[in-house]
Amino acid sequence: MTQASRTITSAFQDRAAQGTAALIPYICAGFPDAEASLQLMFEAADAGADIIELGIPFSDPLADGPTIQQATFKALEGGMTVRGALDLLRRFRQERDTPVVLFTYLNPVHHMGLEAFVAQARDAGAQGLLLTDLPAGADEGVETTVRQGGLELIRLLAPTSSPARIREVAQGGSGFIYYISRTGVTGARTELRSELKREVEALRNEMDLPVAVGFGISTPEQAAAVAALADGVVVGSALVTRVEEEGVEAGGVFLRALRRGMDGHAN
Repeated sequence: MTQASRTITSAFQDRAAQGTAALIPYICAGFPDAEASLQLMFEAADAGADIIELGIPFSDPLADGPTIQQATFKALEGGMTVRGALDLLRRFRQERDTPVVLFTYLNPVHHMGLEAFVAQARDAGAQGLLLTDLPAGADEGVETTVRQGGLELIRLLAPTSSPARIREVAQGGSGFIYYISRTGVTGARTELRSELKREVEALRNEMDLPVAVGFGISTPEQAAAVAALADGVVVGSALVTRVEEEGVEAGGVFLRALRRGMDGHAN
């Protein structure tokens, strides 16, 4: 029987009450294979993940760096589809109530049909949707359909965003804002930008939504540093690499290490 799911908002509120940030791992549906990606979702939930970004593979993932691109291509080669990803989510939802944000591009959504996709995503147990190639305000019809379908519309912001653009994105988004900590494509990095603290503070001055920071976080120390200044910590490429090299259980160990590092900075 499907468990009643927690909401994205409650996930952030619960961690804020503890004086720390939400942990948000990215998992590519179908990588390294379908069953392994489902097991990784369970591992993530049990390791202390507060929200899971479930990536639906697409053949032209322009916003992603080499690590996630390779994971995406491997998932597609293994036969993963939009319906396959939603099926994984349904199976996950039977046992865990961790909020899930679907992370994908417009093409797979339009291929299924926008209204059908939103309805099936919600039915499968998704709480949010992040479309990497849909800028805020670019298609009001898509935005309205997503919101009316009961999904939080997660928006991206980058260091190059102007104050006016930040306000526009905040007005059109919900759930949380995914702040890209640097320009370029995804990928693990050894250092965080020194300007990050100032940038997150500027975002908070312009919006009430939680701010989650991603793109490049790869160590417990980095996760702890981001948790000290943002509402959420997103980790993607570093987790994909760990799973590729050492397996799903090692991915769970890695996420537990990130969680411990973040909790060490709790107030």
